[in-house]
Amino acid sequence: MPYFALVPAAGGGTRMGCDCPKQYLPLAGVPLIRHALQTLAAVPAIERVFVVLSPKDEHWQRYDWRDLSDRLTVLRCGGAERADSVAAGLRELRDWLTEDDWVLVHDAARACLTRAHVEKLIAEVGEDPVGGILAIPVADTLKEAQESGRIARTVPREGLWQAQTPQMFRYGLLTEALEFAPSVTDEASAIEALGLSPKLVAADATNLKVTWPLDLQLAEWILLNRKE
Repeated sequence: MPYFALVPAAGGGTRMGCDCPKQYLPLAGVPLIRHALQTLAAVPAIERVFVVLSPKDEHWQRYDWRDLSDRLTVLRCGGAERADSVAAGLRELRDWLTEDDWVLVHDAARACLTRAHVEKLIAEVGEDPVGGILAIPVADTLKEAQESGRIARTVPREGLWQAQTPQMFRYGLLTEALEFAPSVTDEASAIEALGLSPKLVAADATNLKVTWPLDLQLAEWILLNRKE
């Protein structure tokens, strides 16, 4: 069964507090987004990686992507929100993919993704009727806050997982789900809105999302000290 990757990368990353879009911040000597694209392109099962950029993106062409060109296709149709970019990217792929092809949607900001992460997801979800996501069980004690900034209550963590990406669903189902529930923060939420239950595939904390400046330092440490 064919597998394709879709990487939405049209956002600005305002929480990083810099002028440059987050996906182009330097990380271990290259733009942050390159790490995820390079990993996905290295997975033999993935036929092609599609990256969704803003139509006004002026940063992409400043870098050399020729080593990935035979596995990578740029789609300049990104929207204001992540879900908009994913939905627009899927529409652009209607002539590339069939209803049953698998699509792995991955955050450009998860630069520490490994080939092992991706291959585990494919192995455990490839025969699933719904699809699934990488995730990790919540380990910390969780607190719900009052508006005053004080603790309202402790939230039981049993059964709670922290969602990661890639999130892997069949093209037809994912397209339908995002049309039904367009204002979601991840693809699994759209699938859940259809009344379906995606599978959880255990990953690890190294597959972190770079959101704050400190995350960038942590991601660089992981990349430079990882032994695979």
